[in-house]
Amino acid sequence: MRLATTPSTRPSIVFILLDDMGWRDLTCYGSEFYETPNTDRLAAAGMRFTDAYAASPVCSPTRASVLTGKYPARVGVTNWIGGHERGKLISAPYTDHLPLEEKSLATALRAGGYATWHVGKWHLGGEPYFPEHHGFEVNVGGCDWGWLHNGYFSPWGIPTLEDGPEGEYLTDRLTQEAVELIRGCGDKPFFLHLCYYAVHTPIQGKPEYAERFAAKARKLGLDRQNAFEEGAFYPVEHKKDQRITRRLIQSDPRYAAMIQSVDEGVGRILRVLEETGRADNTIVIFTSDNGGLSTAEGSPTTNRPLAEGKGWMYEGGTRVPLIARWPGVTRPGSRCEVPVTTPDFYPTFLEAAGLDPMREQHRDGVSLVPLLRGEDRLDREAIFWHYPHYGNQGGTPGSSVRAGDHKLIEFFEDGRLELYHLREDVGEQRNLAKAEPRLAKQLHDMLRAWRSDVEARLPKPNPDYVPWQ
Repeated sequence: MRLATTPSTRPSIVFILLDDMGWRDLTCYGSEFYETPNTDRLAAAGMRFTDAYAASPVCSPTRASVLTGKYPARVGVTNWIGGHERGKLISAPYTDHLPLEEKSLATALRAGGYATWHVGKWHLGGEPYFPEHHGFEVNVGGCDWGWLHNGYFSPWGIPTLEDGPEGEYLTDRLTQEAVELIRGCGDKPFFLHLCYYAVHTPIQGKPEYAERFAAKARKLGLDRQNAFEEGAFYPVEHKKDQRITRRLIQSDPRYAAMIQSVDEGVGRILRVLEETGRADNTIVIFTSDNGGLSTAEGSPTTNRPLAEGKGWMYEGGTRVPLIARWPGVTRPGSRCEVPVTTPDFYPTFLEAAGLDPMREQHRDGVSLVPLLRGEDRLDREAIFWHYPHYGNQGGTPGSSVRAGDHKLIEFFEDGRLELYHLREDVGEQRNLAKAEPRLAKQLHDMLRAWRSDVEARLPKPNPDYVPWQ
Protein backbone atom coordinates (compact mmCIF):
# COMPACT_ATOMS: atom_id res chain seq x y z
CA MET A 1 0.00 0.00 0.00
CA ARG A 2 1.38 3.39 -0.95
CA LEU A 3 1.86 6.10 1.62
CA ALA A 4 -0.66 8.93 1.35
CA THR A 5 1.43 11.80 0.01
CA THR A 6 0.89 14.79 -2.26
CA PRO A 7 3.56 16.83 -4.05
CA SER A 8 3.54 19.30 -1.15
CA THR A 9 3.90 16.64 1.54
CA ARG A 10 6.38 14.30 -0.11
CA PRO A 11 9.48 13.96 2.03
CA SER A 12 12.81 15.13 0.72
CA ILE A 13 15.60 12.53 0.78
CA VAL A 14 19.20 13.01 1.85
CA PHE A 15 21.26 9.93 1.02
CA ILE A 16 24.78 10.16 2.46
CA LEU A 17 27.13 7.50 1.09
CA LEU A 18 30.61 7.11 2.56
CA ASP A 19 33.48 5.49 0.69
CA ASP A 20 35.17 2.61 2.58
CA MET A 21 33.71 3.41 6.01
CA GLY A 22 33.71 0.27 8.13
CA TRP A 23 30.97 -1.17 10.32
CA ARG A 24 32.74 -0.09 13.51
CA ASP A 25 33.92 3.33 12.35
CA LEU A 26 31.24 5.25 14.29
CA THR A 27 30.98 5.68 18.03
CA CYS A 28 27.38 4.42 17.95
CA TYR A 29 28.67 1.22 16.30
CA GLY A 30 31.33 0.62 18.92
CA SER A 31 34.40 2.66 18.02
CA GLU A 32 36.31 3.78 21.10
CA PHE A 33 38.81 5.93 19.19
CA TYR A 34 36.98 7.79 16.43
CA GLU A 35 34.56 10.56 17.42
CA THR A 36 31.24 10.99 15.62
CA PRO A 37 28.86 13.07 17.78
CA ASN A 38 26.70 14.35 14.92
CA THR A 39 26.22 10.95 13.29
CA ASP A 40 25.52 9.50 16.74
CA ARG A 41 22.80 12.12 17.23
CA LEU A 42 21.34 11.12 13.87
CA ALA A 43 21.19 7.53 15.12
CA ALA A 44 19.63 8.64 18.41
CA ALA A 45 16.90 10.42 16.45
CA GLY A 46 16.26 7.51 14.08
CA MET A 47 16.96 3.82 13.48
CA ARG A 48 20.32 2.05 13.57
CA PHE A 49 20.62 -1.16 11.53
CA THR A 50 22.94 -3.81 12.93
CA ASP A 51 22.85 -6.19 9.94
CA ALA A 52 22.99 -3.83 6.96
CA TYR A 53 25.02 -4.84 3.94
CA ALA A 54 26.60 -3.25 0.93
CA ALA A 55 25.86 -5.14 -2.26
CA SER A 56 29.58 -5.65 -2.88
CA PRO A 57 32.86 -5.54 -0.98
CA VAL A 58 34.08 -2.80 -3.36
CA CYS A 59 32.69 0.55 -4.44
CA SER A 60 31.37 0.76 -8.03
CA PRO A 61 29.08 -2.30 -7.81
CA THR A 62 27.41 -0.98 -4.67
CA ARG A 63 26.94 2.46 -6.24
CA ALA A 64 25.33 0.87 -9.29
CA SER A 65 23.07 -1.14 -6.99
CA VAL A 66 21.86 1.98 -5.14
CA LEU A 67 20.78 3.60 -8.39
CA THR A 68 19.23 0.54 -10.06
CA GLY A 69 17.64 -1.44 -7.25
CA LYS A 70 19.41 -4.52 -8.60
CA TYR A 71 22.22 -6.76 -7.47
CA PRO A 72 25.52 -5.84 -9.17
CA ALA A 73 25.63 -9.22 -10.93
CA ARG A 74 22.34 -8.45 -12.67
CA VAL A 75 23.54 -4.99 -13.76
CA GLY A 76 26.92 -6.38 -14.84
CA VAL A 77 28.98 -3.92 -12.77
CA THR A 78 30.66 -6.42 -10.45
CA ASN A 79 34.11 -4.87 -9.96
CA TRP A 80 35.43 -1.43 -9.12
CA ILE A 81 35.61 0.25 -12.50
CA GLY A 82 39.18 0.10 -13.70
CA GLY A 83 40.08 -3.13 -11.92
CA HIS A 84 41.58 -6.02 -13.90
CA GLU A 85 43.22 -8.61 -11.65
CA ARG A 86 44.80 -11.96 -12.29
CA GLY A 87 45.85 -14.69 -9.90
CA LYS A 88 45.13 -18.39 -10.02
CA LEU A 89 42.02 -17.25 -11.88
CA ILE A 90 41.35 -14.47 -14.36
CA SER A 91 38.70 -12.16 -12.95
CA ALA A 92 35.34 -12.31 -14.71
CA PRO A 93 34.53 -9.68 -17.35
CA TYR A 94 32.30 -6.85 -16.15
CA THR A 95 30.48 -3.77 -17.44
CA ASP A 96 32.63 -0.67 -16.93
CA HIS A 97 29.81 1.90 -16.63
CA LEU A 98 26.24 2.28 -15.40
CA PRO A 99 24.20 1.36 -18.52
CA LEU A 100 21.98 4.10 -19.86
CA GLU A 101 19.22 1.51 -20.29
CA GLU A 102 18.76 1.44 -16.53
CA LYS A 103 16.06 3.78 -15.23
CA SER A 104 17.96 5.14 -12.28
CA LEU A 105 16.54 6.07 -8.91
CA ALA A 106 17.23 9.72 -9.74
CA THR A 107 15.31 9.41 -13.01
CA ALA A 108 12.32 7.88 -11.23
CA LEU A 109 12.27 10.52 -8.49
CA ARG A 110 12.75 13.35 -10.98
CA ALA A 111 9.75 12.09 -12.96
CA GLY A 112 7.86 12.15 -9.67
CA GLY A 113 8.50 15.84 -9.13
CA TYR A 114 11.77 15.78 -7.20
CA ALA A 115 14.80 17.98 -7.67
CA THR A 116 17.75 15.60 -8.08
CA TRP A 117 21.32 16.45 -7.14
CA HIS A 118 24.52 14.43 -7.16
CA VAL A 119 27.39 15.74 -5.04
CA GLY A 120 30.73 13.91 -4.75
CA LYS A 121 32.13 10.64 -5.99
CA TRP A 122 30.49 8.87 -8.96
CA HIS A 123 32.90 6.20 -10.35
CA LEU A 124 30.26 4.67 -12.62
CA GLY A 125 31.88 5.41 -15.96
CA GLY A 126 33.15 8.40 -17.87
CA GLU A 127 31.19 10.42 -20.41
CA PRO A 128 28.51 9.73 -21.55
CA TYR A 129 27.66 7.97 -18.27
CA PHE A 130 28.01 10.89 -15.84
CA PRO A 131 25.24 11.68 -13.29
CA GLU A 132 23.51 14.18 -15.58
CA HIS A 133 22.82 11.32 -17.99
CA HIS A 134 21.22 9.26 -15.22
CA GLY A 135 18.53 11.63 -14.01
CA PHE A 136 20.48 14.13 -11.92
CA GLU A 137 19.79 17.79 -12.68
CA VAL A 138 22.95 18.85 -10.87
CA ASN A 139 26.35 17.15 -10.80
CA VAL A 140 28.94 18.53 -8.42
CA GLY A 141 32.20 16.57 -8.44
CA GLY A 142 30.97 13.35 -10.01
CA CYS A 143 33.23 11.88 -12.70
CA ASP A 144 34.99 8.64 -13.58
CA TRP A 145 37.49 8.98 -10.73
CA GLY A 146 37.47 6.30 -8.07
CA TRP A 147 39.86 8.16 -5.79
CA LEU A 148 41.48 11.58 -5.54
CA HIS A 149 44.48 11.72 -7.83
CA ASN A 150 45.76 14.91 -6.20
CA GLY A 151 44.60 14.37 -2.64
CA TYR A 152 41.97 15.99 -0.42
CA PHE A 153 43.43 19.50 -0.33
CA SER A 154 42.75 21.93 -3.18
CA PRO A 155 43.73 22.06 -5.99
CA TRP A 156 42.03 18.71 -6.51
CA GLY A 157 41.87 18.81 -10.30
CA ILE A 158 38.45 17.13 -10.35
CA PRO A 159 37.08 17.82 -13.85
CA THR A 160 33.52 18.45 -12.62
CA LEU A 161 34.35 20.62 -9.61
CA GLU A 162 36.10 23.96 -9.65
CA ASP A 163 39.19 24.02 -7.45
CA GLY A 164 38.77 25.93 -4.22
CA PRO A 165 41.22 28.20 -2.44
CA GLU A 166 44.58 26.50 -2.00
CA GLY A 167 44.38 23.98 0.82
CA GLU A 168 40.56 23.82 1.00
CA TYR A 169 39.53 20.42 2.31
CA LEU A 170 37.34 18.50 -0.15
CA THR A 171 34.95 17.03 2.43
CA ASP A 172 34.16 20.56 3.65
CA ARG A 173 33.65 21.79 0.09
CA LEU A 174 31.25 18.99 -0.83
CA THR A 175 29.26 19.67 2.33
CA GLN A 176 29.07 23.36 1.47
CA GLU A 177 27.86 22.58 -2.05
CA ALA A 178 25.12 20.38 -0.59
CA VAL A 179 24.13 23.03 1.96
CA GLU A 180 23.77 25.65 -0.78
CA LEU A 181 21.59 23.36 -2.87
CA ILE A 182 19.25 22.76 0.08
CA ARG A 183 19.08 26.48 0.87
CA GLY A 184 18.17 27.36 -2.69
CA CYS A 185 15.57 24.68 -3.32
CA GLY A 186 12.41 26.49 -2.29
CA ASP A 187 9.47 24.24 -1.46
CA LYS A 188 10.17 21.48 -3.97
CA PRO A 189 11.05 18.04 -2.56
CA PHE A 190 14.59 16.98 -3.39
CA PHE A 191 16.81 13.93 -3.60
CA LEU A 192 20.37 14.70 -2.50
CA HIS A 193 22.82 11.93 -3.45
CA LEU A 194 25.76 13.05 -1.29
CA CYS A 195 28.70 10.73 -1.92
CA TYR A 196 31.81 11.78 -0.03
CA TYR A 197 35.16 10.70 -1.45
CA ALA A 198 36.16 10.13 2.18
CA VAL A 199 37.31 7.94 3.81
CA HIS A 200 38.99 6.35 0.77
CA THR A 201 42.75 6.59 0.32
CA PRO A 202 44.83 8.71 0.30
CA ILE A 203 44.45 8.90 4.07
CA GLN A 204 44.64 12.66 4.55
CA GLY A 205 42.89 14.44 7.40
CA LYS A 206 43.26 18.03 8.49
CA PRO A 207 46.64 18.29 10.26
CA GLU A 208 45.18 19.93 13.37
CA TYR A 209 42.63 17.13 13.72
CA ALA A 210 45.26 14.44 13.16
CA GLU A 211 47.47 16.01 15.82
CA ARG A 212 44.61 15.91 18.33
CA PHE A 213 43.96 12.23 17.63
CA ALA A 214 47.67 11.44 17.83
CA ALA A 215 47.61 12.93 21.35
CA LYS A 216 44.49 10.87 22.12
CA ALA A 217 46.24 7.71 20.93
CA ARG A 218 49.18 8.45 23.24
CA LYS A 219 46.86 9.15 26.16
CA LEU A 220 45.07 5.82 25.61
CA GLY A 221 48.35 3.99 25.18
CA LEU A 222 47.43 2.92 21.66
CA ASP A 223 50.79 4.07 20.33
CA ARG A 224 52.43 1.40 22.50
CA GLN A 225 50.25 -1.43 21.21
CA ASN A 226 50.99 -3.61 18.20
CA ALA A 227 48.64 -2.18 15.56
CA PHE A 228 49.37 -4.63 12.71
CA GLU A 229 49.69 -8.31 11.96
CA GLU A 230 51.49 -9.56 8.87
CA GLY A 231 49.78 -12.32 6.90
CA ALA A 232 50.21 -14.33 3.72
CA PHE A 233 51.29 -12.97 0.37
CA TYR A 234 48.60 -11.38 -1.79
CA PRO A 235 46.96 -13.84 -4.23
CA VAL A 236 47.24 -11.48 -7.24
CA GLU A 237 50.06 -11.12 -9.72
CA HIS A 238 50.52 -7.37 -9.34
CA LYS A 239 51.07 -7.67 -5.57
CA LYS A 240 52.55 -11.16 -5.32
CA ASP A 241 55.69 -9.95 -3.53
CA GLN A 242 53.73 -8.08 -0.84
CA ARG A 243 52.11 -9.45 2.31
CA ILE A 244 48.62 -8.79 3.60
CA THR A 245 48.88 -6.51 6.63
CA ARG A 246 45.90 -6.59 8.98
CA ARG A 247 45.15 -3.77 11.37
CA LEU A 248 44.33 -5.00 14.87
CA ILE A 249 43.19 -1.78 16.57
CA GLN A 250 41.64 1.53 15.58
CA SER A 251 44.41 4.03 16.21
CA ASP A 252 45.33 5.88 12.98
CA PRO A 253 45.12 9.64 13.74
CA ARG A 254 44.86 10.67 10.08
CA TYR A 255 41.95 8.32 9.47
CA ALA A 256 40.24 9.54 12.65
CA ALA A 257 40.70 13.10 11.37
CA MET A 258 38.97 12.20 8.10
CA ILE A 259 36.05 10.72 10.00
CA GLN A 260 35.78 13.88 12.12
CA SER A 261 35.42 15.99 8.97
CA VAL A 262 32.72 13.68 7.61
CA ASP A 263 30.90 13.87 10.93
CA GLU A 264 31.07 17.65 10.87
CA GLY A 265 29.55 17.49 7.40
CA VAL A 266 26.66 15.41 8.71
CA GLY A 267 26.12 18.01 11.42
CA ARG A 268 26.02 20.83 8.87
CA ILE A 269 23.49 18.97 6.72
CA LEU A 270 21.25 18.37 9.73
CA ARG A 271 21.51 22.03 10.75
CA VAL A 272 20.56 23.39 7.33
CA LEU A 273 17.52 21.11 7.30
CA GLU A 274 16.49 22.65 10.63
CA GLU A 275 17.23 26.19 9.49
CA THR A 276 15.18 25.81 6.31
CA GLY A 277 12.24 24.18 8.11
CA ARG A 278 12.72 20.89 6.26
CA ALA A 279 13.96 18.64 9.04
CA ASP A 280 10.55 17.22 9.94
CA ASN A 281 9.84 16.19 6.35
CA THR A 282 13.21 14.88 5.22
CA ILE A 283 14.46 11.30 5.27
CA VAL A 284 18.17 11.13 6.09
CA ILE A 285 20.11 7.95 5.31
CA PHE A 286 23.77 7.39 6.24
CA THR A 287 25.69 4.34 5.01
CA SER A 288 28.85 3.08 3.26
CA ASP A 289 29.64 1.46 -0.09
CA ASN A 290 31.67 -1.42 1.42
CA GLY A 291 33.52 -2.43 4.55
CA GLY A 292 36.51 -0.66 6.02
CA LEU A 293 39.98 -0.91 4.49
CA SER A 294 41.73 -3.17 6.99
CA THR A 295 44.20 -5.41 5.12
CA ALA A 296 45.97 -3.28 2.50
CA GLU A 297 47.09 0.19 1.40
CA GLY A 298 48.16 1.15 4.90
CA SER A 299 45.24 -0.68 6.55
CA PRO A 300 43.88 2.48 8.22
CA THR A 301 41.07 0.83 10.22
CA THR A 302 39.85 -2.48 11.59
CA ASN A 303 36.37 -3.99 11.45
CA ARG A 304 36.90 -6.42 14.33
CA PRO A 305 35.09 -8.42 15.57
CA LEU A 306 34.13 -8.85 11.91
CA ALA A 307 36.54 -10.79 9.75
CA GLU A 308 38.71 -8.98 7.18
CA GLY A 309 37.44 -5.91 5.29
CA LYS A 310 37.12 -4.21 1.92
CA GLY A 311 37.62 -6.58 -0.99
CA TRP A 312 36.79 -9.76 0.99
CA MET A 313 33.69 -11.96 1.01
CA TYR A 314 33.65 -12.05 4.81
CA GLU A 315 31.46 -9.80 6.95
CA GLY A 316 34.13 -7.13 7.27
CA GLY A 317 33.94 -6.62 3.52
CA THR A 318 30.19 -6.13 3.21
CA ARG A 319 28.57 -5.34 6.57
CA VAL A 320 28.28 -1.56 6.90
CA PRO A 321 26.77 1.10 9.15
CA LEU A 322 23.25 2.17 8.20
CA ILE A 323 21.31 4.88 9.97
CA ALA A 324 17.85 6.09 8.90
CA ARG A 325 15.95 9.05 10.31
CA TRP A 326 12.42 9.68 9.10
CA PRO A 327 10.58 11.98 11.51
CA GLY A 328 7.14 10.71 12.39
CA VAL A 329 7.92 7.24 11.02
CA THR A 330 11.09 5.87 12.61
CA ARG A 331 11.10 5.64 16.37
CA PRO A 332 13.97 7.67 17.86
CA GLY A 333 16.75 5.49 19.22
CA SER A 334 15.39 2.33 17.62
CA ARG A 335 17.48 -0.59 16.43
CA CYS A 336 16.79 -3.08 13.64
CA GLU A 337 18.47 -6.49 13.36
CA VAL A 338 16.79 -7.57 10.12
CA PRO A 339 19.33 -8.09 7.31
CA VAL A 340 18.99 -5.44 4.59
CA THR A 341 21.03 -4.64 1.49
CA THR A 342 21.80 -1.91 -1.03
CA PRO A 343 19.11 -2.66 -3.69
CA ASP A 344 16.48 -1.97 -1.01
CA PHE A 345 16.95 1.81 -1.14
CA TYR A 346 15.28 2.20 -4.56
CA PRO A 347 11.85 0.75 -3.66
CA THR A 348 12.09 2.30 -0.19
CA PHE A 349 12.43 5.82 -1.57
CA LEU A 350 9.68 5.31 -4.15
CA GLU A 351 7.27 4.14 -1.46
CA ALA A 352 8.26 6.96 0.88
CA ALA A 353 7.62 9.43 -1.95
CA GLY A 354 4.18 7.96 -2.65
CA LEU A 355 5.27 6.90 -6.14
CA ASP A 356 4.31 3.69 -7.89
CA PRO A 357 6.78 0.82 -7.59
CA MET A 358 8.86 -0.09 -10.64
CA ARG A 359 9.32 -3.80 -10.00
CA GLU A 360 10.93 -4.55 -13.35
CA GLN A 361 13.62 -2.01 -12.47
CA HIS A 362 14.26 -2.49 -8.74
CA ARG A 363 13.61 -6.21 -9.04
CA ASP A 364 16.14 -7.24 -6.36
CA GLY A 365 15.22 -4.63 -3.76
CA VAL A 366 12.62 -4.86 -1.00
CA SER A 367 11.13 -1.70 0.51
CA LEU A 368 12.38 -1.01 4.02
CA VAL A 369 9.36 1.09 4.90
CA PRO A 370 7.82 -1.67 7.08
CA LEU A 371 11.04 -1.83 9.11
CA LEU A 372 11.22 1.94 9.40
CA ARG A 373 7.68 1.85 10.78
CA GLY A 374 8.76 -0.62 13.44
CA GLU A 375 7.94 -4.03 12.00
CA ASP A 376 10.50 -6.78 12.56
CA ARG A 377 10.57 -8.75 9.31
CA LEU A 378 10.75 -8.46 5.53
CA ASP A 379 9.24 -10.79 2.95
CA ARG A 380 12.57 -12.09 1.68
CA GLU A 381 14.26 -15.47 1.92
CA ALA A 382 17.90 -14.52 1.39
CA ILE A 383 20.48 -11.88 0.43
CA PHE A 384 23.18 -12.58 -2.17
CA TRP A 385 26.64 -11.36 -3.18
CA HIS A 386 28.78 -12.10 -6.22
CA TYR A 387 32.34 -10.82 -6.46
CA PRO A 388 34.19 -12.83 -9.15
CA HIS A 389 37.33 -10.72 -8.76
CA TYR A 390 40.46 -10.42 -6.63
CA GLY A 391 40.52 -6.73 -5.84
CA ASN A 392 43.56 -5.23 -4.15
CA GLN A 393 43.06 -6.18 -0.51
CA GLY A 394 43.78 -9.93 -0.37
CA GLY A 395 40.38 -11.47 -0.93
CA THR A 396 39.73 -14.06 -3.63
CA PRO A 397 36.79 -14.46 -6.06
CA GLY A 398 33.57 -15.87 -4.65
CA SER A 399 29.82 -15.72 -4.12
CA SER A 400 27.82 -15.83 -0.91
CA VAL A 401 24.30 -16.03 0.46
CA ARG A 402 22.76 -15.15 3.81
CA ALA A 403 19.48 -16.84 4.74
CA GLY A 404 18.29 -16.21 8.26
CA ASP A 405 21.28 -16.35 10.56
CA HIS A 406 23.36 -18.58 8.28
CA LYS A 407 25.79 -17.44 5.62
CA LEU A 408 27.48 -19.63 3.03
CA ILE A 409 30.48 -18.55 0.94
CA GLU A 410 31.70 -20.35 -2.19
CA PHE A 411 35.30 -19.57 -3.13
CA PHE A 412 36.04 -20.03 -6.81
CA GLU A 413 39.77 -20.76 -6.67
CA ASP A 414 39.27 -24.19 -5.11
CA GLY A 415 35.49 -24.56 -4.85
CA ARG A 416 35.52 -24.74 -1.07
CA LEU A 417 32.42 -23.87 0.93
CA GLU A 418 32.35 -22.06 4.25
CA LEU A 419 29.21 -21.94 6.39
CA TYR A 420 28.73 -19.69 9.41
CA HIS A 421 26.03 -18.98 11.98
CA LEU A 422 26.34 -15.22 12.25
CA ARG A 423 24.33 -14.70 15.43
CA GLU A 424 26.61 -17.09 17.29
CA ASP A 425 29.79 -16.41 15.31
CA VAL A 426 29.81 -12.89 13.83
CA GLY A 427 33.57 -13.17 13.35
CA GLU A 428 33.18 -16.19 11.03
CA GLN A 429 35.69 -18.29 12.92
CA ARG A 430 33.87 -21.67 12.95
CA ASN A 431 33.20 -23.19 9.53
CA LEU A 432 30.14 -25.45 9.84
CA ALA A 433 30.12 -26.78 6.26
CA LYS A 434 31.30 -30.26 7.23
CA ALA A 435 29.26 -30.41 10.44
CA GLU A 436 26.03 -29.40 8.66
CA PRO A 437 26.33 -30.78 5.10
CA ARG A 438 22.60 -30.71 4.36
CA LEU A 439 22.30 -27.03 5.21
CA ALA A 440 25.46 -26.27 3.27
CA LYS A 441 24.05 -28.05 0.21
CA GLN A 442 20.70 -26.29 0.56
CA LEU A 443 22.32 -22.85 0.64
CA HIS A 444 24.76 -23.76 -2.11
CA ASP A 445 21.89 -24.87 -4.36
CA MET A 446 20.11 -21.60 -3.59
CA LEU A 447 23.24 -19.62 -4.43
CA ARG A 448 23.79 -21.42 -7.74
CA ALA A 449 20.14 -20.97 -8.73
CA TRP A 450 20.42 -17.26 -8.00
CA ARG A 451 23.58 -16.94 -10.08
CA SER A 452 21.77 -18.55 -12.97
CA ASP A 453 18.83 -16.18 -12.59
CA VAL A 454 20.98 -13.04 -12.66
CA GLU A 455 23.27 -14.47 -15.37
CA ALA A 456 26.30 -13.97 -13.19
CA ARG A 457 29.67 -14.09 -14.92
CA LEU A 458 32.34 -16.37 -13.50
CA PRO A 459 36.14 -16.18 -13.46
CA LYS A 460 38.20 -18.56 -15.57
CA PRO A 461 41.44 -20.43 -14.90
CA ASN A 462 44.57 -18.45 -15.63
CA PRO A 463 46.63 -20.53 -18.12
CA ASP A 464 49.75 -18.52 -17.28
CA TYR A 465 49.46 -19.01 -13.53
CA VAL A 466 52.53 -20.32 -11.78
CA PRO A 467 52.34 -20.48 -7.97
CA TRP A 468 54.72 -17.85 -6.69
CA GLN A 469 54.61 -18.79 -3.04
